[in-house]
Parts: sequence; C-alpha cells; structure tokens
Amino acid sequence: MWAERRAKAAGAPRIVEVDDLQPLDALKLGLAQALALIPGTSRSGATIIGGMLFGLSRKAATEFSFFLAIPTLIIASLYQLYKERDLLAMDDIGMWLVGFIAAFASAFVCVRWLLRYISTHDFTWFAWYRIAFGLLILATWQLNLVSWAA
Repeated sequence: MWAERRAKAAGAPRIVEVDDLQPLDALKLGLAQALALIPGTSRSGATIIGGMLFGLSRKAATEFSFFLAIPTLIIASLYQLYKERDLLAMDDIGMWLVGFIAAFASAFVCVRWLLRYISTHDFTWFAWYRIAFGLLILATWQLNLVSWAA
C-alpha cells in the first residue's frame, strides 16, 4: 500500500515500458528479487514493489518480474529433475508433455490477464488480502487450530 501511495505521489513513473530499462535498473530489480529469500516473501511481489519504488510503472515492474521468473523457474525445475532423476522413465514422456503444455498455456493466460488488469487497477486490494491472510495464519497458529510447524 505504501509503494502504491508513493508511486501516486511521485507522479508519472520514470520508466513506463520494460524496453526502457537500463542495466543498473535491471540490477536493482534483481537485488529486490533477492528479498524473496526471506521466508514468506513473494518473489514477484518483492520485484514488483521494488520496481515501483525504483520508478517503474506498475506494468513495467510486473512484466519484468515475469521475465526474471523464467531463468529462476527453469533452473529450479532442472535442479528438481536432477534430484529426482531415478524416478524418471521414458514411458512418462507423454504425461510430462501434456503437463508442460497445460502449465504453459494456463500461465500464459493468467499473465496476460494480470498485465491487463494492473494497467487499470492498483495493488491495494492485494495488500489488504495479504494482511488479512497473514492475520488468519497468525490466528490459526495462536488458537492451535493448525500446526504451522514443518
């Protein structure tokens, strides 16, 4: 909510399109993404909020966040496949292919929708959702309704 208010108070963003990013801007956004190493921190949320604080438009920050996700997800997937290599079998290739296509198509549709949505809406509703959900987690933990210990 603070990042949204700050962006509105600052006026027009310094960077409107992803193509306008300079290498230093990309480095700053990568460092903002590193904040997601803090447990419970959203990788895309840290990158988007960081981008807005660095003067990017909401759309440019969100777009770049998804671009940053590509190598992160590919490397994480390859690492997981390597760890589970003993479970892989050639007979499962069809299942993997269908799963990959379904995941790619649904991600594509969701990302397109989100980019259109954030062009006309801000992230305030999402901030309130995160606060409410965080309070729900704390309440279920405090009242021993759910054990959140791993």
